[in-house]
Amino acid sequence: MMKKGLLIVVSAPAGCGKDTILECAFNVCPHLHYSVSATTRTIREGEQEGVHYFFKSIEEFKKMIKTGELLEYTQYAGNYYGTPKAYIPSMLESGKDVVMKIEVDGASNIKKLFPSCVLVFILPPSFEELERRLQKRGTEDAKTIKTRVDIARIEMSFVKNYDYVIINEKLEEAVKDFAAIVKSEKLSVKRGFPTVK
Repeated sequence: MMKKGLLIVVSAPAGCGKDTILECAFNVCPHLHYSVSATTRTIREGEQEGVHYFFKSIEEFKKMIKTGELLEYTQYAGNYYGTPKAYIPSMLESGKDVVMKIEVDGASNIKKLFPSCVLVFILPPSFEELERRLQKRGTEDAKTIKTRVDIARIEMSFVKNYDYVIINEKLEEAVKDFAAIVKSEKLSVKRGFPTVK
């Protein structure tokens, strides 16, 4: 009997480096599959439609909500983010391991839908470093950066609801930590026992 795939849900305040960590982790753990979310935020330089996100207008996103096309959705810093319904269940049933990158509200909703999922929260070394990283990114103005830092303070109060925490001080160590979490969960007896022939 094939074991179901592992669902890993990753959350982090903007600027914590979750995209970079996951990009590196996928090279270390090539069996992972990325769940692509839908969003109404503006596409950034280097991002591709259907690879990083499904970029939608607000009208398109609201239609997806109305027609029940999303597993979960949330509004964050003035934009909508959501998970298309069809992708994840079919991947898990076929034994594939899926990584979702979503906000704390979405993570809570996914945990209700998939109780066996693993929740991972990525933290910055400090708020000062978080603000510096957001400024270095050069994609938002000072007001938006302040909003994101304020939101980060609220988001970090949800850490207690997660299974694992990674502090992204050094990228290489953070990637190793993520890979160790994946390996630990894959070997866990709570996910069932392998068949010995």
